[in-house]
Amino acid sequence: MSDLTLSQAIDNIYTSINNDNEEIDLHIAALKAAMAREGVKEAVFEPARLAQSNRQGRKIMQSYFKKKGVAVAFSA
Repeated sequence: MSDLTLSQAIDNIYTSINNDNEEIDLHIAALKAAMAREGVKEAVFEPARLAQSNRQGRKIMQSYFKKKGVAVAFSA
């Protein structure tokens, strides 16, 4: 399997979230690796594409990803 780009890894996260977090830990690891390759410090997600786009849902996502070593931000 070839290395994913950052945008592919983020798209896989969206897909996983919309499929009841199916294989989310695997996708977070791939995202973390893509971020390291591209020199990115935080992943930026669009709240409109999240299953739980309210403040509580975003904070839970940030907290979970932080535990996995990925900083998360949200676009305006």
